[in-house]
Amino acid sequence: MKKIVSLVAVLALIYSCGSNDRGQLVGAKGKRWNPEEPFGMVLVPGGSFIMGKSDDDIAGQLNAPPKTVTVNSFYMDETEITNAEYRQFVNYVKDSVVRVMLAMEAELEGATPGASGIGEYAFADADESNLTPYQEYMLETYGTGSEMDAYENRKLNKDVDIIWDTEDYPDVAYARVMDQLYIPQEDAYNGTRTIDVKNLKFKYSWMDVEAAVKGKGERRNYMKTEVVEVYPDTAVWIKDFNYSYNEPMHNDYFWHSAFDDYPVVGVTWKQARAFAQWRTKYNNDFRKSRGDSNVPHYRLPTEAEWEYAARGGLEGGTYPWGGPYTKNDRGCFMANFKPLRGDYAADQALYTVEAKSFDPNGYGLYNMAGNVAEWVNSSYDAASYDYMSSMNPTVNNYEDPRKVVRGGSWKDVAYFLQVSSRDYEYADSARSYIGFRTVQDYLGNDVPLNQQPPLR
Repeated sequence: MKKIVSLVAVLALIYSCGSNDRGQLVGAKGKRWNPEEPFGMVLVPGGSFIMGKSDDDIAGQLNAPPKTVTVNSFYMDETEITNAEYRQFVNYVKDSVVRVMLAMEAELEGATPGASGIGEYAFADADESNLTPYQEYMLETYGTGSEMDAYENRKLNKDVDIIWDTEDYPDVAYARVMDQLYIPQEDAYNGTRTIDVKNLKFKYSWMDVEAAVKGKGERRNYMKTEVVEVYPDTAVWIKDFNYSYNEPMHNDYFWHSAFDDYPVVGVTWKQARAFAQWRTKYNNDFRKSRGDSNVPHYRLPTEAEWEYAARGGLEGGTYPWGGPYTKNDRGCFMANFKPLRGDYAADQALYTVEAKSFDPNGYGLYNMAGNVAEWVNSSYDAASYDYMSSMNPTVNNYEDPRKVVRGGSWKDVAYFLQVSSRDYEYADSARSYIGFRTVQDYLGNDVPLNQQPPLR
């Protein structure tokens, strides 16, 4: 027993010698966290507000009765996600899919990393002589298989550019892989084969924390895996409007540089969530390469966050600019919407406009009313205001197909532009008038305590 006590004392002495806390409780602190405003986002300071319709809108109060709620501070995209920004996501997925398929083919061909031809695209960890002990253990324990999933954790060689010109393909194996990615020759338009966008899928996992807390069982039971086709549905410009000539928008809106700064449309709720997951991964992968801490997840805003941000600090306002009118004192419309019966262009725009059109609201957010309606993370329930919390409220039943959209669009009348107006669409539906923007949680308190808050 004395030996054990002596050993414990020696270990305690050794540990204390390696510490500079002088035996005091100083806390096990991590790296210092300095809030960094994400590019293209603005800080929306938290606070309380009266959510819902005012007393003079009796019908609107049926699904949006007034309710005082409080939301935490968060960052929000100053504009809707644009075509150029969403194309960055699509191009990332396309690049990843092509590289994985090339690496799989290289492995089947027995090509080694650095070899000519398709071997240049072999998995970077295919040379087992340079594996770390951890990589060697993972390979021995889990191995590889013939399915795509078996390769998802393998390291790709991204130092070599992908060759898109058929005249420059390095070998037959490379050509065979690329041929699988394109639409069949008989489906080619004007003889030009294009990438089959159904191959562009993004896979991610998330945990249903609320269900896990309420339920019992293994952690894995609450892990959700999503595989989402990321390319927007460009056919919405045709499907949404019968007997209407909108082919130019169908043909050019998403890919042409003339529309780079216009809001992306034809995106489902699930695609919007997938974009937010990719944006988180893309940002954190870069930060990891620099040894920085991860940032909070990007996500869709809750319905309460969206309305709070749309109000721009104005209490009781009808629109983001206050209201109650849709024109300013010079007679100019304040947003892109359908002002008159059959007249979409009285506000100088027939379809969407650039994401930074019109004046921003008090928080620096553009087009929180009009242009495109926006997906939020919340599920739609006409009675949700009656039972949701008053602190960071949200009702988010993943299985409920009805998801809230806010803000109104270029084809909507002024009522839907009001900051308190609610509408919904089905999660798997894509529309030519629905886009989205993302938010990111602000960690900590954004103002010093006991400081006078700004006047509203």
